[in-house]
Amino acid sequence: MSSTSSSDLLTQSPLMWPIHIEVRLSPSSTARFDTIRNAVHQYISKSFETIALPSKLDGWEHVPVLASSVEQITACESSSPTSHLPVAQASLQIHVYQPTDGDSAEGFSTGPSGDGEEITAASVCELPSRQWEGLWDSLIFPDETKSRLLDYIYATVLFSDADVDFNVVSWNRVVLLHGPPGTGKTSLCRALAQKLSVRLSHRYPQSRLLEINSHSLFSRWFSESGKLVQKLFSSVMELVEDEDTFVVVLIDEVESLTAARAGAMSGTEPTDALRVVNALLTQLDKLRHKKNVLVVSTSNLAKAIDSAFVDRADIVQYIDLPPPEAIYVILRSCLIELVAKGVVAPVEVPSLDEARYFERTTVDVDPDHSTAASQGPRQIAVRLFRLSQKCREQKMSGRSLRRLPVLAQARYISLGYAPSPNFAVADLAGQKAVNGTKGSNTPGPEGRGTPVEVWLNAMEKVVESQAGELKRFES
Repeated sequence: MSSTSSSDLLTQSPLMWPIHIEVRLSPSSTARFDTIRNAVHQYISKSFETIALPSKLDGWEHVPVLASSVEQITACESSSPTSHLPVAQASLQIHVYQPTDGDSAEGFSTGPSGDGEEITAASVCELPSRQWEGLWDSLIFPDETKSRLLDYIYATVLFSDADVDFNVVSWNRVVLLHGPPGTGKTSLCRALAQKLSVRLSHRYPQSRLLEINSHSLFSRWFSESGKLVQKLFSSVMELVEDEDTFVVVLIDEVESLTAARAGAMSGTEPTDALRVVNALLTQLDKLRHKKNVLVVSTSNLAKAIDSAFVDRADIVQYIDLPPPEAIYVILRSCLIELVAKGVVAPVEVPSLDEARYFERTTVDVDPDHSTAASQGPRQIAVRLFRLSQKCREQKMSGRSLRRLPVLAQARYISLGYAPSPNFAVADLAGQKAVNGTKGSNTPGPEGRGTPVEVWLNAMEKVVESQAGELKRFES
């Protein structure tokens, strides 16, 4: 049985492979989107023979119309079987967008409650927003979770455009993400809303993210909660009535609104909760007929959700704790960010594929980690990969992983304030330095940032100490 390489697939296939090109404009740009779109298409077609996927494109700074308006051009995912696609076989899907500056979220009220106070039941954010820039790429999942969600949206758009009969083929435009806390469910919902505001900008000039505050919808006045849900979704329906606006409704901790009705029937839950579930299901059934809306929801307690809500979800996706490979990518991104900002001395951090190879072919890593010279790319990759395995053993969430650098800095690197350009690890408390040798730490290359071996030592110690704290907490 012969194998077929990705290059062979490209040669044999007559298809044009779509590539999504995202073009971010500067806040001051006044250029027309179609002008920028045409200029980018012309630039890529003339300047590239192949495009790396994903990658940030450069060289456009020399094109006057782009240089004056564009901040960044990114080649994103593609269904191509190779990571380097010839431009001649690429169907360029160019998305031009101009994110709004600052936090544009506004309170969304359902009107006064029984005691006359105004109830803020949701917040509305104009999309795309600069505060969510880069969030999509920062979320690391082991499977095709992100692309699966995008493909689902594209399928609903295709069926809607084809005017498929809802009585024959139906979908509800509801997504449910569930799993342990801290795995990125809410962030993924926000990132998806941001991504859709970019990808669908050619058909929806405006996009909004509406985040529902589930807890605020429960009133202390009997039977009020169901009415509050109805009022809120009436306002949502008003937003959706504008066919030029794409609306993403995020219901975080959806179990707060959709507690199983079986509990209410048996008397273990208040009947008001039953009214809330019924009101929510009724409103979702109304929204499903609108083309320009998506309902995304999250839950840490999937078993508490009413089965009727789960049945309405087109996608029920479990978001698990990250595996070692995803943890490596997360920790690597943290290290690269600290290097870029001068907190850690300049160093090369190998990719995940390189780290896998180094891990397989490296006999051992110097256990003393004593010198900066010993921390070459191979050693850094192996230590970071093994640290990732330890983090997985401790069942650390993505949220926990991203705060490790702060804890490492606070506990084991410095007891003072942020490092100056000539910062060296100080023995401020009269204790030994992280590597066990007092006063042996020196500034990194060019006198800039903490040496990488000090940072790695501190990270390892944080993981070990947190494991001990967790055991004490559980006992």
